Amino acid sequence: MGNLFGRKKQSRVTEQDKAILQLKQQRDRLKQYQKRITQQLEREREVARQLLRDGRKERAKLLLKKKRYREQLLDKTENQITSLETMVQSIEFTQIEMKVLEGLQVGNECLNKMHQVMSIEEVERILDETQEAVEYQRQIDELLAGSFTQEDEDAILEELDAITQEQIELPEVPSEPLPEKKPEKVPVKAGPRQAELVAAS
Repeated sequence: MGNLFGRKKQSRVTEQDKAILQLKQQRDRLKQYQKRITQQLEREREVARQLLRDGRKERAKLLLKKKRYREQLLDKTENQITSLETMVQSIEFTQIEMKVLEGLQVGNECLNKMHQVMSIEEVERILDETQEAVEYQRQIDELLAGSFTQEDEDAILEELDAITQEQIELPEVPSEPLPEKKPEKVPVKAGPRQAELVAAS
């Protein structure tokens, strides 16, 4: 059926991911080869021992030369595996560095946009305007404070006291002593049980 809506699904696998996969596969093949050679070396050593017991020294010597050649191949294989692993680690670390750089770039762009919105000149202008407004208000306060005479100040204080007294007007306290009141005796109502007892007597 293929692609239903004609849009190709974008793969998340990058070229670096493919390279890492290929390097790891190659490393694994080399490790298998290394294991096979190690097993062959052990067998050849046993065969050489058997040949010496059988008195076939020349054949044993030839086999040991072959074994020596395989050991050299084994060393080369080990070096190649190390190189592949180093390459994989380098690529993976470079990918991390690229992510860090992308993050730094996004952060930089964000800061630049913020700086465009509020430049140093804009900040200085706002601070100057604020300082001017504060200074203007101080001048107004000084003018208002300086325009009143001592008489005016006294009148303001008297009016303030009058308003305060109006708000807190309490009733006058009586000067005569209060009469003493004796508690009255309250008749106790008879309950239904008491009524029965009275009726019975």
